Amino acid sequence: MEYTLGQCELEPIKGETKFCATSFESLLDLPRSFFGLDSHLKVITATDLRNSTVLQQNYTFLGVKEISAPKMIACHPMPYPYAVFYCHGQENENRLFEVSLDGDNGETVQAAAICHMDTSQWDPEHVSFRVLGVEPGSSPVCHFFPAGNIIWVPIMSA
Repeated sequence: MEYTLGQCELEPIKGETKFCATSFESLLDLPRSFFGLDSHLKVITATDLRNSTVLQQNYTFLGVKEISAPKMIACHPMPYPYAVFYCHGQENENRLFEVSLDGDNGETVQAAAICHMDTSQWDPEHVSFRVLGVEPGSSPVCHFFPAGNIIWVPIMSA
């Protein structure tokens, strides 16, 4: 609980919008207010593999589709006695992808991935920099979203 409260109370970094949704109603209302009340939104999420009996396996990429979205909000479920989602989005360039993967056991997974192209405003102690051996602003940081995360994007009119 303490971790969740701490994350929700942190000030956003430069160019970031953030909020904590504490109900499913606010999980819908807050992104709508960010994108505009008249915006039509699409939700992107990953396949939930809770019923899978495989703990770890190799995956083969079947396809990657870039989602054109000038703005997006990612919402991450947080540990708390009731539903709390930590939601945030950055104004700087991000690239969002829907990825199809085929597991060794034959299960097909739909996943979401993002590449943060500008990390110059991130905390230098962010775990991504330690894992990748890079410094803020020196390299894009890409990652998959775990199941249960929600990415909101506006539906672009043709």
